[in-house]
Amino acid sequence: MSLIVIALLGGVFTVLSPCILPVVPFVFARSDRPFITDRLPLLIGLAGTFALVTGLGVAGLAGAAQLNQYGRWIALATLALFGAALLFPSIAARLTRPLSALADRLVARSQTQGTTRRVASSMLLGAATGLLWAPCAGPILGVILTGAALHGASWHTAAALVAYGVGAASSLAIASSLGKRALDVVKRSLGVGEHLRRAMGALVVLTVAAIATGFDTRLLAHIPGAPTTGIESKLVGMLKAKQTSRDAQQGARVMRVSMPAALPVQGRLPSLDGATTWLNAKPLSTDALRGKVVVVNFWTYSCINCLRTLPYLKTWAQRYGDDGLVVVGVHTPEFGFERDTGNVKRALANLNITYPVAIDNDYAIWRAFGNQYWPAFYIVDAQGRVRFHHFGEGGYREAENAIRELLADSGATMNVRDVHTVQANGAQAAADPANIGSGETYVGYKQAQGFASPQRVMPDGIETYTLPARLSLNDWALEGQWNVGEEAAAPAAPHARIAYRFHARDLHLVLGPSPDGKPVRFRVTIDGAAPGASHGADIAADGSGVVTSARLYQLVRQTGPIVDRTFEIEFLDPGAQAYSFTFG
Repeated sequence: MSLIVIALLGGVFTVLSPCILPVVPFVFARSDRPFITDRLPLLIGLAGTFALVTGLGVAGLAGAAQLNQYGRWIALATLALFGAALLFPSIAARLTRPLSALADRLVARSQTQGTTRRVASSMLLGAATGLLWAPCAGPILGVILTGAALHGASWHTAAALVAYGVGAASSLAIASSLGKRALDVVKRSLGVGEHLRRAMGALVVLTVAAIATGFDTRLLAHIPGAPTTGIESKLVGMLKAKQTSRDAQQGARVMRVSMPAALPVQGRLPSLDGATTWLNAKPLSTDALRGKVVVVNFWTYSCINCLRTLPYLKTWAQRYGDDGLVVVGVHTPEFGFERDTGNVKRALANLNITYPVAIDNDYAIWRAFGNQYWPAFYIVDAQGRVRFHHFGEGGYREAENAIRELLADSGATMNVRDVHTVQANGAQAAADPANIGSGETYVGYKQAQGFASPQRVMPDGIETYTLPARLSLNDWALEGQWNVGEEAAAPAAPHARIAYRFHARDLHLVLGPSPDGKPVRFRVTIDGAAPGASHGADIAADGSGVVTSARLYQLVRQTGPIVDRTFEIEFLDPGAQAYSFTFG
């Protein structure tokens, strides 16, 4: 939303830029004509053409950036050219010649229209004006282009472009109403606008250089994460005492919850046809599920928050299957290894999941639901209508009540029973929200925060790192030879270590074996000693363990008082992949 507001304001103040000079004559030429039939159509044509031309550029640039690594360099080169055009007017002039020629032809065509075609003529003239203006939209367009190149085009991008066009058209409309007086103000402001334009051009070029060299990721890796998770967890604990809580969420997966009182209709069940394959069942369609109450759960198998919801989903599937309930898991991957169907099959067997699971590697079902969260579940009635949804952990009592209500509405007899008792152990056991003071932490440079080794991160290259003399809470560091990639870091030699200063009952680490599939041995210590009774489910009391498959490993479950502790994991063999820490 902030980008849309910035784009709107940037469009309003675009009249201070020298790039507006080619546009001004067209706008002021009609300042004495009626607003509705002449000036308004011109401004609509201007804003619409600008949004179309620049939108095509953004979409193309984003597509190139997401195609592959070569596309990313093409996108960065395009951004660098844009920055140079802001810095040097001669470059901008060369780039705008084709659009200027097209604009001249449209202007000539608009001038041949008769008076009965004044509205169409004005819109055509506005389209020509938009073509002249689009190449010099200034730093705001640079921001939009950068975001699209790095994260992909979206409705936010389109809305920002439209907001920029509306803002500029609005300021031009005011200027055209004021006439010559406004033109004089614009001319006096050109000096300031030119300096601003050149400064923003330099900023765009420097940003491209930072992205191309990886400086931005190295800088972010040294910024400590905000210590807000502990505060959030304590608040959750207080709410729990008042029986109005939701289970703790942590890191980037802290989610909101929708708790409707009367199960309103929230829409229709979207199509499930986007699944790349199905496990535990033949492909399911919305028609095949008609007459059933359906729980659709979005998850991914290395997500700790998702794992902690599984005992409830499995219990519901077993408890109400004969009454007409169908639980459908939609496995939408976060990490690359989660796209491997073989990995997902092994996870289903290890987790004892027998209900149908759709593999959503293309995010087609995710987009059909408009979903944004892991985990999330949607409950659908027998008529195919979404009646309840919940994002993140928690809300299990309300969800099961909704299931029972919808089953009863469909004709099932709901017996009186203890409906809320669910047993879980290991990583699937409920978190200890009152004592979570550390949040999800990614090890790959793409999203890493809190990195504390004295050396800078070398993206996609082998570097030797050392541990600092002291780690602050929620800082982590590497020691030994490591190759840090976008998603994960891999030890390049034996005895490489990761240290993390944390505050939580449980510590988990998503790990994968070496690329050739060979197991990797490791050893864990807590405050320099073997974990003993505080060892997690995936290691022994002496801290020894083996990475055999790509998944989440529970390495610490403390039995004593929860205080700040230093966790270390030493990889005895090279090649393991370390993805992210989570806590519980």
